[in-house]
Amino acid sequence: MFSWRSIFFVSTFTVLLSSLLSGCGIASYSTVFDDTPSLNDSTPMLSSSAMVVTANPHATQAGLEILRAGGSAVDAAVAIQAVLSLVEPQSSGLAGGAFMVHYDNISKDVIVYDGREIAPMAAKSDMFMLDSDTRMGFIQAKTSGISTGVPGVVAMLEMAQSEQGQLPWPGLFDYASDLAVNGFEISPRLHSMLKRFGKYIPRHVSEGPVEAFNYFYDEQGQAYPIGHVLVNPDYATTLARIAAEPRSFYTGQIARDIVSMVSQSPRAGTLSMADMAAYRPVRHQALCQTYRNNQICGAPPPSSWVAVGMIMGLLEHGPEFSETGASDPKNWSILAQAQQLAYADRDRYIADPNFVDIPLQGMLSADYLMQRAELINPSSASQSTPVAGDPWPFNATPKTVSNGVDDTNDVQGTTHFVVVDNQGDVVSMTASVESVFGTTRMAGGMFLNNQLTDFSFRSKDAQGQPIANAVAGGKRPRSSMSPSIVLDAKRNFVLATGSPGGNNIIAYTVKTLVGVFEWGLSPQAAVDLPNMVARGKTVRLEKDVAPASLVDGMRDLGFDVDASRGENSGLSVIKRHTDGSLEGAADKRREGVIGEHHIMRQK
Repeated sequence: MFSWRSIFFVSTFTVLLSSLLSGCGIASYSTVFDDTPSLNDSTPMLSSSAMVVTANPHATQAGLEILRAGGSAVDAAVAIQAVLSLVEPQSSGLAGGAFMVHYDNISKDVIVYDGREIAPMAAKSDMFMLDSDTRMGFIQAKTSGISTGVPGVVAMLEMAQSEQGQLPWPGLFDYASDLAVNGFEISPRLHSMLKRFGKYIPRHVSEGPVEAFNYFYDEQGQAYPIGHVLVNPDYATTLARIAAEPRSFYTGQIARDIVSMVSQSPRAGTLSMADMAAYRPVRHQALCQTYRNNQICGAPPPSSWVAVGMIMGLLEHGPEFSETGASDPKNWSILAQAQQLAYADRDRYIADPNFVDIPLQGMLSADYLMQRAELINPSSASQSTPVAGDPWPFNATPKTVSNGVDDTNDVQGTTHFVVVDNQGDVVSMTASVESVFGTTRMAGGMFLNNQLTDFSFRSKDAQGQPIANAVAGGKRPRSSMSPSIVLDAKRNFVLATGSPGGNNIIAYTVKTLVGVFEWGLSPQAAVDLPNMVARGKTVRLEKDVAPASLVDGMRDLGFDVDASRGENSGLSVIKRHTDGSLEGAADKRREGVIGEHHIMRQK
C-alpha cells in the first residue's frame, strides 16, 4: 500500500533533482514508477516503452500492472478508471461519464468513444427553474436527484475494450477491488476537498441522503485525516458485478440502487430503469483539425473539443507569436483573444447534435477562422465583450435555427489520464461526475453524477431565442471535456493531452499545445506554465504562478485581468520523440504521477 508520506518524499526529492538538472541544462521529468528489467548486458536487445500518466499514484500503478501483463492502452484505461472512482471520487467515477480518444498505431486511425450521460426521458426544459424568471441555485440543483443523468462510462469502457482490449475483462478490476476491500489511504487532495466542500454533504436525513457523510466523517463530524485507511465493500461488490457482466450496471441491482437513490428527496429525479437499460455509448471517427504540419484530434459534440481546434486554427491564421515565447505578454494577448473568440462560438452553437443543428464544418473552416483571426490585435485587447461569429455561411448545410445566448453554468471537476501501450496505441481520456463529489449521493459505493447541471438552466434567452444546450429528455448535455491526440503529417502519434477543470479545460488543453508546438517547451514546462482562461471579457490568470510582469503586461494591453483566483488544472501529457522515446508530464497542481514500463526484446 502506498503511504502518502513516502509519495511526498519521492515527489519532493524528484522536484529538487529536476531543479538541479535544469540548472545544468539537462532536461528531466518525474517518473515515480519505472520498472525497467535487469537483463544480461551481453544479450542483443531492442527496447520499447509504455507510459501511464494519471492524477493518482494508485491509478498509475494499476495501469502499469495491466501494461506489464500485456494489456492494451484501453485495458489499462478500464483499470485506471475503476481505481479513480474509488480513490478520487471528488472528480470522476463509474457512475459518471467520459470521452475517450483512441489512436491505433497500425491503422493510424483515431476513434472517439463517447460515454456522455443522457437526461432521463421525463426531464423537462424548466426543471432547474423555480419559476419562469428565477433559476435554481447551483448547489440546490447539484445536490439533488434531478441533476443525475444515465451514467455512460461503464458502457463506453465495455465497448472500447471489446474492440481494443487484449486481456480478459474481469481481471481489469482486480487492483481496484483489492483497494476497496483492504483499504486505501486518504490522499492530501481528497482530504482538502472534504474540508473545503464538506458543508455541501448532507449530515442529517432531513437534508438528504447521508451515505457520503457516514463514509468520510468520524463520529465527531470531522473529516478523516490524510493517511486514514478507507474501505468500501459496497464498491467491491459493484466491481464484482461489472466484472462478471458489464450490462448488469444498466439492468441489474446496480441500476436499481442508482434509480432508488435518484428518486429520494429532496428534489427527487425522474431517472428510471427504462432510462438505464436504454443507454448506449457512441463510437465516432475523431474530429481533426489541421494545424501547421500536424493533425490535432478530439471528440465531436456534445464535447466542446471543437473550441480547441478553433483556437489552434485561429492561432495558425492570426498574428504570429514572437520568438520570446511565454515571456512576452503580447504572445499571451494573442492566445487570450483566440480563446475569447472560440469560447463565444462554442457557447452559442455546441450542444447534442441529435437535438440541435451545429455549423461544425463552418466553425473549423480555414476561411472562417481566417476571418475571425482578423479580430486579434496583439497590441490591444478588444474593448467590447467578444460575441459569437456566424460560421453558417462556411458550412456545408444551411442554417436551420438562430441560437440564443447561452446560460450554462460550467463548474470545475473531472479527471484526465493518458496511456501509451507496448504496441504504440494511445488513449487520451477525460472522465467526470461533474462537480465535486457529484450530487454527493452514493449508490453501490459510487458517487452519482450531477452532469445534468451542464445543461443551460434556461431554455430561451432574453430575446426568446432557443438556447442550444437547453434540457430535453434523452439529450446529452454539452461537455467541456476535450481529450486530445496530435499526429504528424504521416499520422504518427506525437502527443496526447487533456485536463479536468470545467469550461476551463479548453484553455488548459490549448496551453500545453501552444507551449510545446509554438514556444518550444518540454511537456512538463508547458504544463507548468501559468493557467490563463479568457472566456468573455475578463481574463483569469493563475494566482501565485503568473509572474507580475505578465499580469501587468496584460493590463497594459487593455485586458480586464483577474489574478486573484487559483486555476485548478490537472493536465496529463505524453509526447513521443522522433527516436520513439516517450516523455511524460503530470500536473503539480494535483497528485499526478508518471509511470513508465520498459520492455527489452531479443533481436
